[in-house]
Amino acid sequence: MASQRIISYNVNGIRAAMRKGLAEWLQSKDFDIVCFQEIKANVEQLDESIFTDMGYHCYWHSAEKKGYSGVAILSKIEPKKITFGMGNPKYDSEGRILVAEYKGFSLISAYFPSGTSGEARQGFKYEFLDNFYEYLEELKQKKKKIIICGDYNIAHHPIDIHNPVSNKKSSGFLPEEREWFTKFYDSGFIDTFRHFHEDAPHNYSWWSYRANCRANNKGWRIDYFAATKNLAKKLVDADIFPEAKHSDHCPVYLEVEV
Repeated sequence: MASQRIISYNVNGIRAAMRKGLAEWLQSKDFDIVCFQEIKANVEQLDESIFTDMGYHCYWHSAEKKGYSGVAILSKIEPKKITFGMGNPKYDSEGRILVAEYKGFSLISAYFPSGTSGEARQGFKYEFLDNFYEYLEELKQKKKKIIICGDYNIAHHPIDIHNPVSNKKSSGFLPEEREWFTKFYDSGFIDTFRHFHEDAPHNYSWWSYRANCRANNKGWRIDYFAATKNLAKKLVDADIFPEAKHSDHCPVYLEVEV
């Protein structure tokens, strides 16, 4: 069976990541599909030929606000359909959801809001979580096989964060956020990394720039591939690539049969 090799990567500014060797890294890996989050750029600010020369069809969903948010999908397989956003201007204006439909599944590149800047944005994050859950419930009626990758901005379990005790009141590890994540998985999704690495500790996808956190591996696992349970037998492998250092995040990986 053929398989697709997919990565999801919050690049925290694609132009900055390119200056740190992102294109060369992608060239050396030859992934079939690349999902970016937090691109912080419009397409006219990028040299798209760098990616098209690698064989990628490129789809960008930028935020209306300059230098903010935004998601993308680069795909060597041309999708059957691309949908920009989830049909809610409040989130679509921030470039948070991009959907590509393939023969065997629908793929969502998602950038969930962060609540770290204060109460207003934490409230916005909770609204997004509720609205996204409703959106998925509707989507599941039409698209039976769905993969959602990206920066969820939530560490689900204590194993997913370096210091769960001191962070129990931190945005990204609040009880309400974690409860939403459990509800999300219970609605029919698999945490693909835990599917292959059930109890593996110290696997993180984001590290603060402060206090030498990355060098000491004091991180959070907030970037995920979730797949509907009907794809379980199609999952080949899932991994995290902390050696890729073009951002404060690192790429997460999924291989799936098609």
